[in-house]
Amino acid sequence: MRKNVVVRFCGDSGDGMQLTGNLFAQLGAELGHEISTLPDFPAEIRAPQGTLGGVSGFQVELGAEVYTPGDKADVIVAMNAAALKVCTLGSHFNHPQAHYDESFALYHRHAVVIVDTDALTDKDLEKAQYHTTNPFTELDIPESVQIVPVALTTLTKEALKESGLDNKSMLKSRNMFALGLICWLFDEPMDKAIHLLEDKFKKKPALVAPNTKVMVDGYNYGQNLALSVNRFRLEASSKPSPEGKGVYTSIAGNKATAWGLIAAAEKAGKHLFLGSYPITPATDILHELAGRKDMNVMAIQVEDEIAGACTAIGAAFAGDLACTSTSGPGLSLKSEAIGLAVMAELPLVVIDVQRGGPSTGLPTKTEQTDLMQAMYGRNGECPVVVLAASSSANCFNFAYEACRIALENMTPVVLLTDTYLANGTALWRIPKLAELPAIHPQSVPEELKGHFNPALRDERGVRYWAYPGMEGYQHRNMGLERDAERGTISTNPENHEQMVLARKHKIEQIAEQIPELKVITSPQPSRGRELVLVGWGSTEGHLHAAANQLGCDLVQFNYIHPLPKNTREVLSQYKRIVVCELNTGQFAAYLRSQFPELPIEQYNENQGQPFAVERIVRNVKGEN
Repeated sequence: MRKNVVVRFCGDSGDGMQLTGNLFAQLGAELGHEISTLPDFPAEIRAPQGTLGGVSGFQVELGAEVYTPGDKADVIVAMNAAALKVCTLGSHFNHPQAHYDESFALYHRHAVVIVDTDALTDKDLEKAQYHTTNPFTELDIPESVQIVPVALTTLTKEALKESGLDNKSMLKSRNMFALGLICWLFDEPMDKAIHLLEDKFKKKPALVAPNTKVMVDGYNYGQNLALSVNRFRLEASSKPSPEGKGVYTSIAGNKATAWGLIAAAEKAGKHLFLGSYPITPATDILHELAGRKDMNVMAIQVEDEIAGACTAIGAAFAGDLACTSTSGPGLSLKSEAIGLAVMAELPLVVIDVQRGGPSTGLPTKTEQTDLMQAMYGRNGECPVVVLAASSSANCFNFAYEACRIALENMTPVVLLTDTYLANGTALWRIPKLAELPAIHPQSVPEELKGHFNPALRDERGVRYWAYPGMEGYQHRNMGLERDAERGTISTNPENHEQMVLARKHKIEQIAEQIPELKVITSPQPSRGRELVLVGWGSTEGHLHAAANQLGCDLVQFNYIHPLPKNTREVLSQYKRIVVCELNTGQFAAYLRSQFPELPIEQYNENQGQPFAVERIVRNVKGEN
């Protein structure tokens, strides 16, 4: 019996590891477990089969109080020799003298490792750069690891010998045999697994029967042979979900982001427009919205990143909820257009799904390296609101919040997510529209009809929103500086400074509209106000788990600019403030610029992977 368990599926890019992992994670969610997933795949379209560079993985932790996909796996499924090496040696698999070391291996010393013995031929071992014919000995795998050799390829072909499928098609079902075996290992109900499989292939019904048969045969293989291996059963969680009762599903961050935009448009009574250009890892947002014409969504794939931002600005000028999605390279290209939206004071939501950089960099890996670009990456004094989602599920909440702030304050808002959140999944309670906060788009008063002045502002310093088709509100908007009194073009020095300060004040006053910073206290605090971990965005789960182990507090930022108004008050309580982020210290530098008196330390990683909780704990303790 276990409260939590971590499973990693690992194989070639064509072995269906993402599908297998997603189905198992979804099955866990259906059975009431919390989940957190980490899809991990190479950037190449298809690396040579069986090579180290082509290994694709999917890790999931499921159980109670799940914060991360787990540092190390309890169960590994290795579909070939290369996958076995990568999972054993972690990031050190390229080192010629590398051997099993618990500090960087991807599974525990007492893990269960299921290996396809049909994929351990001499040719397979050569392609995976082994130097002997015994991979287990060469990798120095401890005796405590339970190796389960299974001829997955042979058994799959045997199961489908009367299916009429060709050899290539049969081999594509190996992952389903492995999934069935894993379901047996965890004593999961096959009827639910079959239902999920049928739903997955509902648009390709010819694939349902063969894949179902293979999965059931995999389950029966474990059951009938009574394999000598530790089996797992997850304890039922007695703790109620913090989100309360309701309908739950597993959701990926990109889909949650898209749904958050749709919900905001419905709540605000606006048409949703997305102008975007495909870019990894943000494209799924465009895909999701392109299929929602039933919700009056207009999603356009444009010719480039600049056009994506400019078409969205046109939609905002016309009165729509306007959005554009991208990743770091695209955010660079959109910078001039975002400046136009700042000068024109139009509502615009820019979603940046961060990835490893610079340039093309690591397009399928995660980082938090676009923060400074989001804050300052434009010419002139060009302030925007910057938010960051912290889980795959709350991508929905912060996409919704980005829209609310943009529409109510007539400003561009940059929402930062990243590859880890975008591709990963989490358990999410589907909210009802009535439960969501109200959105009141800025509107122009009726009494200004016939003599509208685009320079006029409300008591918060926010200009009024009038758009084409509104009779009596004709006006001109542009990228040139406006006169603060009349809205006409102005090159007056004093006026320019006045307008710079007006746009700055408009962003600063948003601090009054956002929640105050909250402290997450460890269940077993041991450090009082001595230590606090500080993070932003997607690191929340890893820092939460680390803070629990350290017995210290955690402060996680979702509102980056402006900061919550009680930030100084909260952080000044602590003797040690350790800012942890997946870059070289961008948020730490930002906090130092705002609060130079605070004792800010930092812990940073730039490996294209999420944090490992163990490494955070060791570093904070000074053990690294």
